[in-house]
Amino acid sequence: MSSAQRNQYEPDLVTPPGEILLEKLEELGMTQADLAERIGRTKKTVNEIIKGKAPILSETALQLERVLAIPARFWTNAEGQYREFLAREEERQRLGKHLGWLKTIPVKKMVQVGWLPQRRDPVATLQDALNFFGVASPESLSQVGKEKCLAFRQSGAHEIDQYALLAWIRKGEIEAQQQQCAPYDEKQFRSALAEIRKLTRETVKTYVPRMAHLCTASGVALVFVPEIPGARAWGVTHWLSPDKAVLQLSLRGKTDDHLWFTFFHEAAHILLHPKRDIFVELNGTTDSREEEANRFACDVLIPPTAWQVVVQTQPRSAAEVQTLAKRLGIAPGILVGRLQREQLLPWTHLNALKTKLEFKAAP
Repeated sequence: MSSAQRNQYEPDLVTPPGEILLEKLEELGMTQADLAERIGRTKKTVNEIIKGKAPILSETALQLERVLAIPARFWTNAEGQYREFLAREEERQRLGKHLGWLKTIPVKKMVQVGWLPQRRDPVATLQDALNFFGVASPESLSQVGKEKCLAFRQSGAHEIDQYALLAWIRKGEIEAQQQQCAPYDEKQFRSALAEIRKLTRETVKTYVPRMAHLCTASGVALVFVPEIPGARAWGVTHWLSPDKAVLQLSLRGKTDDHLWFTFFHEAAHILLHPKRDIFVELNGTTDSREEEANRFACDVLIPPTAWQVVVQTQPRSAAEVQTLAKRLGIAPGILVGRLQREQLLPWTHLNALKTKLEFKAAP
């Protein structure tokens, strides 16, 4: 949510324009009947305007301008503010019946990480949550959720807080919308991936901004969003428009081998799979497209012919892995992770060669 949304002033009470009109009439010593005669309306109509039962229309505002020497825009603005105030009050009453819904979303954690402001008023919190998700009602969010992730990959769904997952995806979407990207170009994105692979041996400070630039120049918004409890997602890929894709990473796993594998896995979804689909990487979820993305990531990081050399070499020591990784042009942690996944190296071995990653706290 933007700071403008958070700091937008919404008055607790708005003076009805009818009351302002009545005060002006009393100030001028003019009766409602006098005003009705001067503007060519019935006394009943004027009385209903004063009581707030009838709105001040643009035509009426112009008539009041001529009679009372108060600009028409004053009356139309006052009327608009009052009707908006009434609508918000009606919404508060309606939303007050849905406060139980707040228990289904991770409000406390979203406040802690700054995705929602701290509020004492539960209805205001509910409004903030709806603003964050970009929906008008809890019912609308349920429908959006079904389309995006709540019914997605049910294997392992018992481990996932589906609204936490939806919140995590939405946060990435918000950040991606703020990125200016060139129109998506498949050829350029493939070229960008080749350049990004070369960055795996660089430091985080070097490769993150370079990755982001290469992606946005190809029509892909790269966003890093820390996971929140229950989301359990490694990454997600979806399209904001036919010309703009989102590649979102959580740093789940907290080491560089997981980061690079997930990045290229998600990139495969952008290159190989339909734009209408959303791909969320969760533990224990596989299908033919996920397997294809896994193979793509493996082959980009360590091409098949090079992998055969690795298998034949069977590196076991840190020095052997570092030498071979340098020859392959990748970070040693990537090679360690691949050896572990292929069961050529125990999960407990050589993890010191992996670079640990974490999100920096906001200053």
